[in-house]
Amino acid sequence: MAAGRYSFTIEQGSTLNLELQYKDSSGNPINLTSYSGKMQIRPSVASSTVYITLSSSLAADGTGLNFSGSNGTTPPTSGSIAIYVSSASSSLLTFDTGVYDLEITSGSIVTRILEGQVKLSKEVTQ
Repeated sequence: MAAGRYSFTIEQGSTLNLELQYKDSSGNPINLTSYSGKMQIRPSVASSTVYITLSSSLAADGTGLNFSGSNGTTPPTSGSIAIYVSSASSSLLTFDTGVYDLEITSGSIVTRILEGQVKLSKEVTQ
């Protein structure tokens, strides 16, 4: 199955908390219990520059990919993935636009589930 496409905006200095649900072709949630994940935002697909990396190993401020949903308590069997960037982490971002993809891994199987463009809306109040 091809990766889904979704573009979004990060508001610099604000918390980003996007939640998606990964489902199979029949609409059933995929059990993410044994999965890990990684997402990067770059200027372009071929660029070696990385603006930010999110992974299922959450940073101290919670920034990363949470397979227990945006509330952190949804069971991984629900297929819920939260894309979370803390206000402290988003305030450090300085790019204008970029591209991303989100990959999940189970054992040796890597699946790209989402891709798209990202815009950074610059903060005025600091």
